[in-house]
Amino acid sequence: MAKKQVKAVVKLQIPAGQANPAPPVGPTLSQHGLNIMAFCKEFNEKTKDKTGYLIPVVITVYVDRTYSFVLKNPPVSQLIKRALAIEKGSGDPKRSIVGKLSRAHIEEIARMKREEMNARSLSSAVRIVAGTARSMGVEVEE
Repeated sequence: MAKKQVKAVVKLQIPAGQANPAPPVGPTLSQHGLNIMAFCKEFNEKTKDKTGYLIPVVITVYVDRTYSFVLKNPPVSQLIKRALAIEKGSGDPKRSIVGKLSRAHIEEIARMKREEMNARSLSSAVRIVAGTARSMGVEVEE
């Protein structure tokens, strides 16, 4: 079986279960000639259990106007905000602390995101997550 020829690869971040033809999904996919409603229904069906998260999706568009997509885990900042139940990070992370995360929470987030990170080991993934937390104004407890 011959491989399909790839026309484009599109990366978007869409709220889970809430894809609709409005921007950014509609204009981005329509320029490649895709059926936007079919994508929205399929995406919403696959992400209905992750409601509340912003889901990165990589859409591969083929020359024959078909597509496939891969769902990624939510961004680390989203996972940290969800763990602390905060709306957003600090505007001044050195002076204003918005919460504290334990080492166990950071390791849990690192395990979830490890395959998508540029990290060789769990300890380096933990350091990446801890750095993201500190830049958001979250104190990391050792």
